[in-house]
Amino acid sequence: MREKRSNNLPASILASIRARKNRGAGAHAPHDPAEGMLIASYNVHKCVGIDGKFDPARTSHVIREIGADVIALQEADTRFGERRGLLDLAWMERETGLLPVPVSGVAKAHGWHGNVIFFREGLVRDVHQMKLPGLEPRGALMTELEFKDGSAFRIIAAHLGLLNRSRHQQARMILDILRSRDEQPTVLMGDLNEWRLGDRSSLNTLAPVFGLPAAVPSFPSRLPVLALDRIMANRPGLIDTVTTHDTPLARLASDHLPIKTVVRLGMLRATQDTGMG
Repeated sequence: MREKRSNNLPASILASIRARKNRGAGAHAPHDPAEGMLIASYNVHKCVGIDGKFDPARTSHVIREIGADVIALQEADTRFGERRGLLDLAWMERETGLLPVPVSGVAKAHGWHGNVIFFREGLVRDVHQMKLPGLEPRGALMTELEFKDGSAFRIIAAHLGLLNRSRHQQARMILDILRSRDEQPTVLMGDLNEWRLGDRSSLNTLAPVFGLPAAVPSFPSRLPVLALDRIMANRPGLIDTVTTHDTPLARLASDHLPIKTVVRLGMLRATQDTGMG
């Protein structure tokens, strides 16, 4: 396994370097709502860019660039103490139309252990806050959104730990909680901190429900090599191809690039029409 990993890493670096001249191509292409609902995941690195500057306005502008209907953020609050939120929520609503999924027990934070879900429209049917096991303070946020046409789906926003053992424990807890809920279309997205494949990967723990997601390098933002950020669904065909949002501003605003995909609304409607979920 060690030899295989050492061979794969240089190959991914070379691929990233070769693709560098084409970076940003199509990044500003407007999303066509007819294609489905645009969702995204973004580790905002506490609004500190690769230049070392704390700049929440810059982070907010990247979020506006993406133009997602639903976006999960990681590291959107300070990590310790009162866990103060770092974004201007009034600006977010005014400039992007996005509102945060409400969480309880956090007076000044935007989310739960740094995880925030913003949505453009719909009704929040349920919110479940998970404190994940492990040595680090990690969490996940689960919510169910219902839309005008009556379709609905569940979103799990997560930020898993740096230790492999913790990631396996955290993945198992997410699945245990998910199994205790009604079955419905579900998307899991966030910074899973997992670059490994093979037997030791925590992605294998998630695979029975979510399959193995395609690896889309998103870290580090200047020259992406590792696929730490993931978007995956519990049903084949529910989401489209996952891509990075790779723009000059996104490369600067965080050490992670945002990733994004489209939820196929036809799949959600078909699920409702057949009475599933």
